[in-house]
Amino acid sequence: MTQRTVAVPPGTIQIAASILSADFAELGRDIAAVERGGADLIHIDVMDGHFVPNITIGTPVVRAIKRVATRPLDVHLMIEQPERYVDDFVGAGADLLSVHVEAARHLHRTIAHIKSRGVLAGAVLNPSTPASALEEIAGELDFVLVMSVNPGFGGQEFIPQSVEKLRRVREVLARGGCSVPIEIDGGIDHANAADVVAAGATILVAGNAIFGAADPEAATRALRAACGSATRA
Repeated sequence: MTQRTVAVPPGTIQIAASILSADFAELGRDIAAVERGGADLIHIDVMDGHFVPNITIGTPVVRAIKRVATRPLDVHLMIEQPERYVDDFVGAGADLLSVHVEAARHLHRTIAHIKSRGVLAGAVLNPSTPASALEEIAGELDFVLVMSVNPGFGGQEFIPQSVEKLRRVREVLARGGCSVPIEIDGGIDHANAADVVAAGATILVAGNAIFGAADPEAATRALRAACGSATRA
């Protein structure tokens, strides 16, 4: 087995560019642009049309992206029975792999399996799922992903209550003696970046704010700059 674990330095802010909003006919070009702009991760949303009302991509596209990307692949499984596909996506090139608390019937087993394959394992919370859902699994996680929109489609508006939810997630992790990165996904842009960083987010997923701009390279730099004014609450 090839070890591909990617360390996330404590306290650093990372930008994960979400290809859901990229031009799928020009993925190589768009990925290269955000990498030049300083993106730390390439975020890939996998949707099955069942867990969420949309269908996106599978392992062939992940495998193709792996050939051209120079940044780690952050693969987010928005699918039913994610445990069935862990090996497939690890084999395709995932460096970080996250599954939904709401979709994984045996979450502890699934997280353990992801970690056994040498990639970082994360648990995802939908907007209506409380932070307390992490209490029994927090110590096993490499990162947490907080959804700040209802999953399924790009370009949605940020849910303001997500800022307070980040604080609650941080509290749950602290009670469990964990200091793992907290990722946030959905409606992230220059207007709310500092707020979510101040509340505890250390990995910001952005799709439309980056790929919806005329210059994704510059937009990536601008988003990182917007994080700079944050003060941890």
